[in-house]
Amino acid sequence: MKPAKIVKNVIGLAFLTLAIFLVRCAPKPAARIVPRKPLIFAVHVLVESKKAAWGLIGEIPAMAKSGVNLLVCEVDYNYEFDSHPELRGEDPVSMDMVKEMVRLCRRHGIRLVPEFQSLGHQSWAEKTWPLLIKYPQFDETPGKYPGNKDIYCRSWCPLHPDLYPIIFSLYDELLEAFEADALHVGMDEVFLIADKDCPRCAGKDPGELFAHAVDAAYNHLVKEKGVEMLMWADRLIDGGTTGYGEWEASMNNTFPAVDMIPKDIILCDWHYERKYENMKGTGFPSVPIFLDKGFRVLPVSFKDTKAVKMLIDYSFKYPSERMLGHMCSSWGGVEPGKIAKCKQFKTIAKELRKYGLQTTK
Repeated sequence: MKPAKIVKNVIGLAFLTLAIFLVRCAPKPAARIVPRKPLIFAVHVLVESKKAAWGLIGEIPAMAKSGVNLLVCEVDYNYEFDSHPELRGEDPVSMDMVKEMVRLCRRHGIRLVPEFQSLGHQSWAEKTWPLLIKYPQFDETPGKYPGNKDIYCRSWCPLHPDLYPIIFSLYDELLEAFEADALHVGMDEVFLIADKDCPRCAGKDPGELFAHAVDAAYNHLVKEKGVEMLMWADRLIDGGTTGYGEWEASMNNTFPAVDMIPKDIILCDWHYERKYENMKGTGFPSVPIFLDKGFRVLPVSFKDTKAVKMLIDYSFKYPSERMLGHMCSSWGGVEPGKIAKCKQFKTIAKELRKYGLQTTK
């Protein structure tokens, strides 16, 4: 072999050896990290009167300073509706008040979303809300339970043909007044469904009926109006297999609806108690169940600060961009100067900062 060829072969072998060495020594690709969108710190409040509206308006700057970026304002029938003034509550919130909320939320970077309780929660204690008073034919249990005795809350009939044009006009007014790009439709704690005395629903499958109600709202809000839809998640959870029970999950067979409804609905998955610390190995099973099914999930807590921490920490074990953040539920109004002192609110703000919540200085 000629000397030049020998040199050439040696050089080639050296380069090959170096290449193999570099490949073997190169760092392995990092494990895939699912990027999270900015965390949602949501607050849910009831606005059932003018006083409650002014109280909320006074707290919006303090909420924003703590990192709140989503405000779910449950008004239900407590707005000065023009399309159906007969459905106004006793002390309805005015357009001017809503516009002040809009102005402040926009100024402080808070997304403002109205809520209208749909299907269930059409009464409370002995008082029935305006829809079933003015239109008793829409009641799922017409003529039954006088004075609302022996029931939790009334429901409307999801199959009544004249119901939805009225409800959708209320949805539309709230979307316009709040200048909102989403609506929360409620739908929690529905116990009266597929009643044996309802001429339309008797004998029907509760899961299919519940899915029909969800789909009706979805088709109007998402498909026709082009806005997002949020709802409470409890009726989509099997209360028996998960261990949640009949309040924060379904024991009346509405839960199969979870596989019948669109997956781009935001599910607000509420759990308020600390008893789940004893559910070893399972924690809050609805969180991974909903994520696995393709839903976006916004867990919700209430007053017990230990339960708040448990739910937040458990939720963030799942590295999915569809685990959106956390919601603070008040189930009441707020008063100026009180939100910053609320233990539940402060706990959520502190916990979310550990997971990347951005706050103003």
